Amino acid sequence: MPVPYWRLSGFYLFYFALLGATAPFLALYFDHLGFASARIGELVAIPMLMRCVAPNLWGWLGDYTGRRLAIVRFGAICTLGCFSLIFVSKTYAWLAMVMALHAFFWHAVLPQFETITLAHLQGQASRYSQIRLWGSIGFILTVVVMGRLYEWWSLDVYPYALVTIMAGIVVSSFWVPNAQFTAQGNRLAGDGFLHQLTRPGVLAFYACVALMQISHGPYYTFLTLHLEHLGYDRGLIGMVWAVGVVAEVLMFMAMSRLLTRFSVRQVLAASFLLAALRWWLLGSYAEYLPWLIVAQVLHAATFGSFHAAAIHFVQRTFGARQQGQGQALYAALAGVGGALGALYSGYSWNTLGPTWTFAIASIAALAAAMIIVTRLKEDKA
Repeated sequence: MPVPYWRLSGFYLFYFALLGATAPFLALYFDHLGFASARIGELVAIPMLMRCVAPNLWGWLGDYTGRRLAIVRFGAICTLGCFSLIFVSKTYAWLAMVMALHAFFWHAVLPQFETITLAHLQGQASRYSQIRLWGSIGFILTVVVMGRLYEWWSLDVYPYALVTIMAGIVVSSFWVPNAQFTAQGNRLAGDGFLHQLTRPGVLAFYACVALMQISHGPYYTFLTLHLEHLGYDRGLIGMVWAVGVVAEVLMFMAMSRLLTRFSVRQVLAASFLLAALRWWLLGSYAEYLPWLIVAQVLHAATFGSFHAAAIHFVQRTFGARQQGQGQALYAALAGVGGALGALYSGYSWNTLGPTWTFAIASIAALAAAMIIVTRLKEDKA
């Protein structure tokens, strides 16, 4: 059965276009509404906290019922409906509720869709990066267009842009055909989820997933505001975000070859070490455009190689009946880390300043590198 390449790629395009609309600009929008940095950190953290709960619930439901595509479509529709409530009020309490409600359904979508994609790719797992790179392209297009858009128009149009992208996710979810994993040939198919989770190195891997996302806290919460305060205009800031994702796309294109030459452990360790370097550069040298570009190119490691290797590790570790829970736990631990990262950066930004806030991020990434090197066994992908 041929892989529905364009249908899968189209969904990733819209899904990560939404991330491209939120990661660089959500905090900027809340700042436009007049919220302080601590409140901005809290509002950005709420969707990440929902990511701690929602993927596991939806992952269990997907594994139990097998109706993963129905969950993806339901989650996409509810995400659009819940976020549309933002037009009712802009108070802190109401926005917190909107962030929580829409995120509960948004975080149901990707882990289940990742499982559907891998089911379509059975026997061709190395092609995952070729499909996933379209998500990066969606991110790039969004940050570049929105960066220019907000130079010309007020940020008051921001919620309308997000609703439009969410409608694209709904439409693309109905274009994707379903697929199911088959248990044949999977050496772990008969093992329970907890048994697979307690295999050597698996819990250490998930701890490092959380640490990596903690380290991304200042980046996703305050980079745009940081660069604005350093004197960069919004159009250039959008281009700077795009540089990172272009590097990510190139990395995705190379990942199938990298994973044949290096072990998952080696790729993850290198990703964490380069993340530590990246956060140090952003905290200390972001006012110098060449160093800022270098730091953004390192997104190829801090997201590109890390995410591709992590998805490969999860797919290899869990059996057919536990793929949804394995992917959901990956999303949930990323959510825990992301929420903690947003919260600590929100509270430390004005008290410790950008340099020390990014330094804490570097320390988290270095800790993850040490854990991976010492606890994850060497195993060729």
